[in-house]
Amino acid sequence: MSPTPFGPGVPMVIDASAWNRQRRVQVRERWEATNDADLFASCPVAALEILTVARNETEFAGADAAFSDLPQAPVTASVCRAAIAAAGELKGSRRIPVADYLIAAAAAERGFGVLHADRHFDLLATVLKFESVRLPE
Repeated sequence: MSPTPFGPGVPMVIDASAWNRQRRVQVRERWEATNDADLFASCPVAALEILTVARNETEFAGADAAFSDLPQAPVTASVCRAAIAAAGELKGSRRIPVADYLIAAAAAERGFGVLHADRHFDLLATVLKFESVRLPE
C-alpha cells in the first residue's frame, strides 16, 4: 500500500519546522508522496527562513530554485492586513512569531494549507481559516 500525502489534498506551504523534519523515518514516505502529488507550495517568508540555514551556496541555490518552482503564496498588502487582524483576534497569544502570522495569512489568502510541526499554526488556523497540517511527532 502506498503512503498517502499529507493534508486534505490542497497545496500546502512548507514551514521551516516541517522542512527540518522531512528526513525523519515517521515523515519521509508521506513527504515523498506529498511531493509526488505536487501538493507543496511556498511562501517567501517560509522560504527565507529555510534558506537562511543553507550550509553553502550550492545548497542555497538548489533550495531557492526548488521553492521558486512551487505554487506561491505571496506576502501582499492584504496578507499583512489579515496577519495584523489575526494578531488582534488572538489577543493573549501574541508571542506567535511574526513570520508564522505572515505564512499563515499568505496560505489562507490562496486557499492553501500549511505543513508544519509547530503548534502556533494550529492556533492561527482558528482565525485565518487555512488547513493546518501537523507532522507526526
